[in-house]
Amino acid sequence: MACTTILVGRNASNDASTMIARTDDGHFDVKKLIVVEPKKQPRKYKSVISHLEIELPEEPMRYTACPSVDRENGIWAATGINAANVGMTATETITSNPRVLAADPLVEYKKAEKRGEKDVPGGIGEEDIVVLVLPYIRTAREGVERLAALLEKYGTYESNGIAFNDQNEVWWLETIGGHHWMAKRVPDDTVVVAPNQFGMDAFDLEDAFGAQKAHLCSADLREFIARNHLDLNQNGAFNPRDVFGSHTDMDHVYNTPRAWFMGRYLTPRGHRWDGPDAEFTPESDDIPWSFVPERKVAVEDVKYLLSAHYQGTPYNPYTSHDTGRRGMYRSIGINRTGVTSVCQIRPDAPEAVRGLEWICFGSTTFDALLPIYPNVERMPKYLSDVTLDASTENFYWGSRLIGALADPCFAACAQIVNRYQNAVMTRGRQLVREYDQRIAETGDLALAAEANEKLAAMAREETGKTLNKVLHEASVRMKNGYNLADN
Repeated sequence: MACTTILVGRNASNDASTMIARTDDGHFDVKKLIVVEPKKQPRKYKSVISHLEIELPEEPMRYTACPSVDRENGIWAATGINAANVGMTATETITSNPRVLAADPLVEYKKAEKRGEKDVPGGIGEEDIVVLVLPYIRTAREGVERLAALLEKYGTYESNGIAFNDQNEVWWLETIGGHHWMAKRVPDDTVVVAPNQFGMDAFDLEDAFGAQKAHLCSADLREFIARNHLDLNQNGAFNPRDVFGSHTDMDHVYNTPRAWFMGRYLTPRGHRWDGPDAEFTPESDDIPWSFVPERKVAVEDVKYLLSAHYQGTPYNPYTSHDTGRRGMYRSIGINRTGVTSVCQIRPDAPEAVRGLEWICFGSTTFDALLPIYPNVERMPKYLSDVTLDASTENFYWGSRLIGALADPCFAACAQIVNRYQNAVMTRGRQLVREYDQRIAETGDLALAAEANEKLAAMAREETGKTLNKVLHEASVRMKNGYNLADN
């Protein structure tokens, strides 16, 4: 799935929280936010796409998920935070190359071709991974370890990147072919940007095969690289992106420009991003995987980046003048996004509500990011009661309608959208501050559900007001409008 991921280490954030964020860019997938209680978690899981059956452990934890409303192709839980305050987002579809995929082929479902033969199940994939991992882990590192064991046992039918965070750490895992993998702890002072490519550009193999403080990988990764002549690096360096990833013309239009824009925002003075002497251009293959940002990063910065459309550059598709390069690169904020989440684990919040899940449905360029407490028994209906039919009765469809109406008349609606996004963020933060304090004072976790209802009601109010305004602007600009002077 064509997504964009941002990972924020605790010393890179404004409040010492860790954050993992991703746009889930399916094909207009209708999404909702739900809570999965332990009694609703399956004990035997069967994948729809790969027909794989897996026995699951006993005693799962409560967790949130953003599944697809249409279950024809499976759950696709996307992202969530569990009762142990561990966040997960799965998955960022990444690239590979023929050398890797020939050496360790993807594990795809094979339907029996002849009578008497049996179907051959495939491996695990984006449809499955959150459900298979998140309910059973108590740290981000445990998430890597559990997923790695599943990959080695069952394999995967696609190339993916998966993120985990807890109060102290952020980990990123990338799959390598069908069964191999590598994972790295995100340095605390950095922000990682991942735009649908194999991303890691440095990896300490000595640590991975030694102390394993910040690097983990398949037990036979060294032999796998050597046996299949995968190492393209020179002078003893080890850049896993060159070994396992891709550098294609499509990357230069679809992937690397997004990394360029995010790096440019995070380190505007630390690197030359523009002009004939630029260190990195939108088509550079060596844009760093992670950056030490020049100022601390807040949730608002993450939202801005995941909403980006190359504003302030010649590539902005909404610019009023033709630069000759308008719209030539794939934007980060894109029309077909189903859900965007920021899983934030906050060290200064009461332990029961240390996790905070920020949710945005539809195109991030036009829609608002709403904070929600995940450690509750159920979500408000405005977030969870979503059907396949368009409606103003839930946050998903209200958000989709705003984006579809505002996009054709961007200049007229930009200020309306900006005010909407700021209002939801501001009022959301105010409610979270209030309820964090009340929960800390009383220890009453039931207040989290009360807060969520108020947050959902606020989002409904602001979404309704904004929808009225953008509908008016879109109606005024309809092609069949006509003004006849009274003479």
